[in-house]
Amino acid sequence: MDLIASARSRLVKEEAEKIGFDFCGISKAEFLEEEAPRLEKWLTKNMHGEMAYMAGHFDKRLDPRLLVPGAKSVVSLLYNYFPAETLQGQPKISNYAYGEDYHVVVKEKLNELMENLRARIGEINGRVFVDSAPVLERAWAAKSGIGWVGKNTNLITRRHGSFFFLAELIVDIALESDGAIQDYCGTCTRCIDACPTDAIVEPYVVDGSKCISYFTIELKKEIPESMEGKFDSWAFGCDICQQVCPWNRFAEPHKEKRFEPSDELVQFTNDNWNDLSEESFQKIFNRSAVTRTGFKGLKRNLEFIRRSS
Repeated sequence: MDLIASARSRLVKEEAEKIGFDFCGISKAEFLEEEAPRLEKWLTKNMHGEMAYMAGHFDKRLDPRLLVPGAKSVVSLLYNYFPAETLQGQPKISNYAYGEDYHVVVKEKLNELMENLRARIGEINGRVFVDSAPVLERAWAAKSGIGWVGKNTNLITRRHGSFFFLAELIVDIALESDGAIQDYCGTCTRCIDACPTDAIVEPYVVDGSKCISYFTIELKKEIPESMEGKFDSWAFGCDICQQVCPWNRFAEPHKEKRFEPSDELVQFTNDNWNDLSEESFQKIFNRSAVTRTGFKGLKRNLEFIRRSS
C-alpha cells in the first residue's frame, strides 16, 4: 500500500465531510472501458434527443486525463438536496430546483475543498466539476463505491437514497482508490413501472428523449401531443422514479439553507402559476435552476399541463 496516497485519501475525505459533502469516494483516473460501448449505443439510438451536447467530446467523457492533463485521481462527492417538506399544490417542480442553483452552491463548496487540500497537502493541479463538463458523474461515483447506478440510472446509496447532487475533483495527485459496491436494486421494478412516459425502456437504460425532465427543460420546441395527460402536473423536471424508489425511505433532509425555497415560492397558489408574469418569474426564480427553461419555456410547460389535464 502507498502510505502517502492512503494518508492523502483520508485527508480528502476528512476535508470533504467538514465542508458538508455527504459522501466521498475515490477512483484512479483512467479510461472508462465498460462505459464506452454503453454510451455509444445510447447515442446511436438517439436517446439524447435534442441534447446535442451529449454527443460532443465523446473521448473526454470516457477519459478524465483528456480533461485534466496529468490527472491521476477522480474524487467523487455527493451533496444532499432532499427537502424537509415537499411543496404542496400544483404544478410541480423537481426538489433540486426549490432553492438556489446547485451549480453555484456546490461549485463554491468544491472550490473551498480544493483550496483546503492545497493548504494541507501542497501543490495540486486539477479542476472541479458539477454537471458542467463532459464527465460521466454516475459512472465515477459508482466506481468509487459511494453508491450504485440503479435501474432508473440514478446513483443510489444504501444509507440515504438518491436525492444528491454529484460533483467531482479531478486532480494530478495519486490517491488510494475505493472499490465499487454491488447493485442493491434486486428484482425491484418500481421506477420502471411508475414512469408515466415509459422513459426507462429497460433496466439501467433511460431514453432521455422520453423523460419528463427532458421535455420540460431541454426541449425547446413544442411538447408532442402524444405526451398529453402523462406529465402528472410536472412543470420543471420530474422526481417520480426517485419518489417510488424504496431506498429513498432512508433520505434525510438537507442542511443547506441556500436550497430552501423562498417564501414567495412556498406561498404560490394555482392562480399565481396560471397568471405567472415574466416579472414574477425573474423575482422568484432568478437564482434557481428553473432559469434553465426560461420564462417562455416554463409558460409553455404550464400551458401544456393545463391543456392536457
